[in-house]
Amino acid sequence: MSAVRHNPDKPLAGWRVLVPRGGPWGDQVAANLRSRGAMPIVAPMINFAPTDDAAALDTALAKLAAGDFDWMTVTSATTVDVLSSHRAVVAPGTRIAAVGETTAAALVAAGYHVDIVPSEDNSAKGLLADWEAATHGVIPLRILTLRSEIAKPLLTEGLRRIGHDVESVVAYRTVGVPVSDRVVADIKAGRVHAVLVTSGSVAQQVQDQLGPIPRTTLVACIGPRTAKDAAAIGLRVDVIADERSAESLIEALVGLAPRDL
Repeated sequence: MSAVRHNPDKPLAGWRVLVPRGGPWGDQVAANLRSRGAMPIVAPMINFAPTDDAAALDTALAKLAAGDFDWMTVTSATTVDVLSSHRAVVAPGTRIAAVGETTAAALVAAGYHVDIVPSEDNSAKGLLADWEAATHGVIPLRILTLRSEIAKPLLTEGLRRIGHDVESVVAYRTVGVPVSDRVVADIKAGRVHAVLVTSGSVAQQVQDQLGPIPRTTLVACIGPRTAKDAAAIGLRVDVIADERSAESLIEALVGLAPRDL
């Protein structure tokens, strides 16, 4: 791969960056990359499929609309996609906790409100750390936690340990999406400067479909949890975003831009 010269106005000029998710999130990340001079390759590697227990989800969403919950927790932008596809209604008195700025932004874009985002650690652990102060120590609260089929129920278990009445429902299944042969060939040939990894599910698809990633291609993870998941399946991690957001992920690449690839 030819060297890329550093340009202070366009620090990622000439960089080809794989964006592993499509939709509004992927479009926004691609636009941000272009503004920094990069050439994004949007290649969705995961999608969501309906939960195996649709009846449980429908029942939970009906209770959500009826005001049966004090709080709902949303841990991913994909969960927001599910809420939108079901035209889910959140009762006026129900508050929403979002894990991560990406999730919060997706909720607002979909027309929902957000009452809590972890102040520092954008994870289930971070939300639990902020929970008591945000809810003024009120126990028990009626809480709906929506999660993916493969997600560990860390938030649900943590809230139950505190003493809350938690209903945990699987909102979707995560499925892999095959990328094109051209993307695979470009990765193998070292023609891609960086790959963004935004979740453990994406890490699995990157490893399965594109691994081993050439040493000349940077693997950038959106946070320590994702980096840990990536390392656990043998995916090399070169850089971790300071904050669990798309903007921070791109800035992590900008910080490495002066080096030639």
